[in-house]
Amino acid sequence: MIFSAFERMVAFRYLRARRQEGFISVIAGFSLLGIALGVATLIIVMSVMNGFRAELLGRILGVNGHLTIFAQQGPLPGYAGMVDQVRLVEGVAMAFPQVEGQVMATANGVSSGALVKGMRREDVQRRALLSNAIMAGSLDAFEGNDAVMIGTRMAQRMNLTVGNQITLISPQSNPTAFGSIPRLKSYKIAALFEVGMYEYDNSFVYMPMDAAQTFFRLGDAVTGIDILLDDPDAVRDIREAISTAIGPGKRLYDWQQANSSFFTAIQVERNVMFLILTLIILVAAFNIISSMIMLVKDKGRDIAVLRTMGASKGMIMRIFFMTGASIGVVGTLAGFVLGLVFCLNIESIRKGVEFLTGTELFSAEIYFLSRLPAKVDSGEVVTVVLMALILSFLATIYPAWRAARQDPVEALRYE
Repeated sequence: MIFSAFERMVAFRYLRARRQEGFISVIAGFSLLGIALGVATLIIVMSVMNGFRAELLGRILGVNGHLTIFAQQGPLPGYAGMVDQVRLVEGVAMAFPQVEGQVMATANGVSSGALVKGMRREDVQRRALLSNAIMAGSLDAFEGNDAVMIGTRMAQRMNLTVGNQITLISPQSNPTAFGSIPRLKSYKIAALFEVGMYEYDNSFVYMPMDAAQTFFRLGDAVTGIDILLDDPDAVRDIREAISTAIGPGKRLYDWQQANSSFFTAIQVERNVMFLILTLIILVAAFNIISSMIMLVKDKGRDIAVLRTMGASKGMIMRIFFMTGASIGVVGTLAGFVLGLVFCLNIESIRKGVEFLTGTELFSAEIYFLSRLPAKVDSGEVVTVVLMALILSFLATIYPAWRAARQDPVEALRYE
């Protein structure tokens, strides 16, 4: 082994300070605590930001698709053959037409803007995020010209439930002999969904595609074709193949274009948080240096005695290196365990803190999601642990080198 039994015994003996060395022990304890909290905080924050990005990405893409085909202007006619061509492209998992339009939704004296998405029932059933998010009612009733499906947040805000009526007002008016009047129609709520993203649960209204085409006066046309890919990150590679398959006169809009600024902001914030929280570990490493320098100064006579008994400079250096490194290793392992346990139980911890304080820590209206997500990336965890260990080892080198350089004669003379 690199360290002999004698070196390990002396090193661990120095970690158990006597009463007169209590101050040094306190500094070493705070150094260990600083390393542990720094590692745990870094793991927790990075995991939460990873989970936040993954949840948002999953919900945004699960509802809106990875890529959408639009006409250059107006609605998109002759979509059936186009859908068949797109499905033949390698890498395309699903393609389906849809109608999309803005409306004013009103019920029980409450009104707000909403986004209508007209889809065929079989397409809704194939979208796992939607079909698995039905909280009340059933997709079996999602058919005909007077059925819609709304989010739970909208239902709560308007005091609606399955079977109630909701009125949709189109911005396109009906011309009459007395002027233009708003076009409106009442629909029966067939089901309530909750995908877990506030914006969608609060403002999306799903309608059978035939009914949506009638409401927006599109005839047999649609507003676009949504495409789901096997790999969302490969959208730029597949985009050219899809463009060739559908021919000219169409425009493609992918999820990276639609959400580039949003996910770029998350990535920048993630990198900045990593840098800032790394400073916590760096400060704890400096505490290790200060405690070890004080320990070396206090153990001057012991070092001199060990040297006169035959201990080499290398042995002294290894003893103090092991003493300081033990603080870093134990602190890093404690922070690693604390961070993982916190991430695995973060939603329970959030609910417990909200119960004790009586405040809402994670508002869905602000953070878009209804729960606090955490996704542990093993690669990032390994990076954090290795970084903490390396900083701890580097912080121990100088005090250990200084202990090995002490002259035993001078130490015995002046100590």
